[in-house]
Amino acid sequence: MDRYRFIFEHRTLWRVEEMCRVLEVSRSGCYAWQNRTPSLNQQETGRLDQAIKRLYQASRRRSGSPQITRALWAEDWNVSEHRVAKRMKVMGLRSIVRRRFRVTTQSKHAFPVAPNRLGRRFQVDAPNRVWVSDITYIRLQQGWVYLAVFIDLFSRQVVGWALSKALDHGLVLKALECARRNRNPPRGLMIHSDRGIQYACTGFRQYLKQYDWIQSMSRKAKGWDNAVAESFFHVLKTELIYHATWYGYADVHAALFEYIELFYNRQRMHSTLGYLTPVDFELQDRKIAA
Repeated sequence: MDRYRFIFEHRTLWRVEEMCRVLEVSRSGCYAWQNRTPSLNQQETGRLDQAIKRLYQASRRRSGSPQITRALWAEDWNVSEHRVAKRMKVMGLRSIVRRRFRVTTQSKHAFPVAPNRLGRRFQVDAPNRVWVSDITYIRLQQGWVYLAVFIDLFSRQVVGWALSKALDHGLVLKALECARRNRNPPRGLMIHSDRGIQYACTGFRQYLKQYDWIQSMSRKAKGWDNAVAESFFHVLKTELIYHATWYGYADVHAALFEYIELFYNRQRMHSTLGYLTPVDFELQDRKIAA
């Protein structure tokens, strides 16, 4: 009976007794219907629900129906995104709610500003051609810490990052040195950022000159010029930072390591990458090139 099926599928959202009263069916009849041998279609739906729940929990509740559908396809499930979205709604599973955040860097300074050489060309045909960078803040129980990242535009992989209690150019230099050691990029690499003092100061510019790298900066009041880096922080904050209370530096550093190195780079699928992870996207490119 359709009413019994409705009650069964929505039992995690409302009390069975209340739905029986509203739909004018008996509780005994409803429980008898639920206890009967499920059909092959119901068994398949049950297996699908379990797979969705497993992938949803593996993503720390971060994945929505598009990401979970692609993950199911990778496991050879023949299922549409519409059906996955419907099953997630029935089970009360939804991606973590997103919130807005503010800009951090200080762009009013006397240091020279580099031109916008990137020009919003966010699609790059090879790794280690263009890295974008930005800084954000994370509030602790007492005080603040600051996170700097460098992202390869080709694969959207975070290639270097650093956390500090001080908002100075030492933070971005530490993150950039991390990226350099990880990737060993060639001469001519473009580094794009906003106009913040941490990127415009002499120390940072000298570091780029040492390796013969090219500097590019966003235009004044044009946040979209650094959209990829800002998008990463939006995702980071709405999938991780806003959903916990951070007590100290070690606490947030451990969480960032797990999120960036294990989840974001290696598990989180990106629609701009054809629903591959950044690491898998680069591996695919190497196989094609070979």
